[in-house]
Amino acid sequence: MIAVVYSGSYHADWRLADKGKTIASFKTSGINPYFMDERQMLQLFGKNINLIHHAENVKRVFFFGPGCSSDELKAIVSAALTQFFKFAKVTIAHDVDGAAIACCRNSPGIIGICGSGSNAAWFDGKKVKPNNYGLGYILADEGSGNWLGRQLIKGFMNETLPENLRKKFTLKYNADRNNLLEKVYRQKQPAIYLSSFADFFTEHQHDQYLANVIKAGFNKLINTYLLPLHKQHPQAPLHFEGSVAFTFQDHLRDEAKLAGLQITSIIKEPINNLLTYYSNKN
Repeated sequence: MIAVVYSGSYHADWRLADKGKTIASFKTSGINPYFMDERQMLQLFGKNINLIHHAENVKRVFFFGPGCSSDELKAIVSAALTQFFKFAKVTIAHDVDGAAIACCRNSPGIIGICGSGSNAAWFDGKKVKPNNYGLGYILADEGSGNWLGRQLIKGFMNETLPENLRKKFTLKYNADRNNLLEKVYRQKQPAIYLSSFADFFTEHQHDQYLANVIKAGFNKLINTYLLPLHKQHPQAPLHFEGSVAFTFQDHLRDEAKLAGLQITSIIKEPINNLLTYYSNKN
């Protein structure tokens, strides 16, 4: 039996499969070594009935997640998974690697991620090439769910949010200045809190003000990360992965077109493609 996991900061998608047949499909909270230690990860695993029931049967674990770009951070996730899945060989990689395999399989391509966070990379068909992107929710994440959340909160705070949206925002979140500041600056995982506001954009995505915010985020993502990669690899197909990219793909394609780029594919969740890929290899 194999376990394939693709995690964002907000949630993790799991698939357990045996001989090509899916045994279990479920979600847990996101697994990120920047915000969780080994003990917290083990507690998370131990609360899921699917994992408890199948843990001893799993022989391979393929995990892709945020923060897994250094050996030190990979070791935290590896230690937790190895302790829980006692008879399994564990492979840990960054979420960009998972997105690249899901979108490109074994072919070269440019990968854009835009979900709760954002990132981009060049995949040569075997490996994702290192770059200086992926600076996280404070320094980067342009166009992502948490970037959208930041713009929405700032618009509410500085009263540039149109009155009709301000009323809806206040009603939906029982929002006031002190409450918002408390949650942004004092709770443990503000990136998750900020990205939760992407739901407001989904509910009101046809509002012109919010549509312009979405487009501005995609414009920043494309110009900051995708265009430099395209200049280096002008013939490479461009793929996107992530809930924000998928939900607002009309805006994303429009902004890409304005920048002279054509998007080959946009997938919401890479987990099913990853499961197929690794089921065929085992």
